[in-house]
Amino acid sequence: MTAGRLVIVGAGQAGLALAAKLRALKDERPITMLGAEDVAPYQRPPLSKKYLSGEMEFDRLLLRVPEWFAENAIDLRLSAFVEGIDRAKKEVKLQDGSIVSYETLVLATGATPRTLPAEIGGDLDGVYVMRAKRDADLLEKEMKEGRRLLVIGGGYIGLEAAAVARKFGLDVTLIEMADRILKRVASAETAAIMRDIHKEHGVTILENTGLKRLIGKEGRVVAAELSDGTVIEVDAVIVGIGVSANDQLASDCGLDVGNGIIVDEFARTSDPSTFAVGDCASLPWRGERVRLESVQNAIDQAEAAAVVMTGQDIAYDAKPWFWSDQYDVKLQIAGFNLGFDETVLREGARPGSVSVWYFKEGRFVAVDAINDAKAYATGKRLLDQGREPNRDVLADSSADLKLLLG
Repeated sequence: MTAGRLVIVGAGQAGLALAAKLRALKDERPITMLGAEDVAPYQRPPLSKKYLSGEMEFDRLLLRVPEWFAENAIDLRLSAFVEGIDRAKKEVKLQDGSIVSYETLVLATGATPRTLPAEIGGDLDGVYVMRAKRDADLLEKEMKEGRRLLVIGGGYIGLEAAAVARKFGLDVTLIEMADRILKRVASAETAAIMRDIHKEHGVTILENTGLKRLIGKEGRVVAAELSDGTVIEVDAVIVGIGVSANDQLASDCGLDVGNGIIVDEFARTSDPSTFAVGDCASLPWRGERVRLESVQNAIDQAEAAAVVMTGQDIAYDAKPWFWSDQYDVKLQIAGFNLGFDETVLREGARPGSVSVWYFKEGRFVAVDAINDAKAYATGKRLLDQGREPNRDVLADSSADLKLLLG
């Protein structure tokens, strides 16, 4: 199968998954992949964990060895900054003035961490986000025992950052402006469990507490004034207040956007010759429009889009799952708890294992499994099959979860 050139803007997990799937399907069209970073596509989750700690060399994070791109006739261009897209001419213009023509375009532009405004000290040295290799390389020098770290944001990004810093022996304070951590993404039960785990590991968690300003000295952060007027001394700050979809290129060239690049169930944008996949894409799901920020969705949606490009209009049915590693705790999430109105807390068979089951209007929609692989696997299977768990079995912690699948 041969067609005109495919240009993929973005050389992350989604862009690579799409290119690899096309080649696996024996699609021989020319492919050019444009990556803004100066390194080949790599895994992001280990950056703040094994890579930052020195347990894993960067080469082990690469999604493909360098030779793979040439062997598969994929023109990978690094440090390639896209300036604009001309949809009428079907051209991508790079900042160096070069032009890449396409027949089909894929936007796999990902997302960018939200930062603090400069007027409250967001531009001071010692203030970091955690998203790319460069962020991890800059942060590595701060990970010294006894240093004082402020983490802003009590979502998964902030909690994972706090866990890594404690492993290095830093004195960690985490602030969350909402009334509890994980307010937007998890139940109060899950939040309480994770809060207790972090406190056991020595993290100071301040909820209902925002940041008024960071205080600098000679251009470097030295303290933080909190919303209640308290001033704490800090050596470094990690900002974990979420990410924004990289949809500006799409907006500038006239594609429909709205908290991401709007796509249909086939990953097509408002321009039939242009697709969007991964963290940047806003897709239809269960009557809602959502962005699923996960490695799993980046791969699955990209591979589904590749199938569509080969002429098979098969709709992508997202089956979300996520995970978060903090200390020796593995949190696995199956489903998407958007709009949940009821939860069931279940103790696991092993000490320290627990799961939270989410329901919306009486229908099972998600499960959080904390050190409980069996609950995760069971919940995921139920969701994949569109089945409802027996409430009596869920409520009885002594009952075998296998009964839910009987």
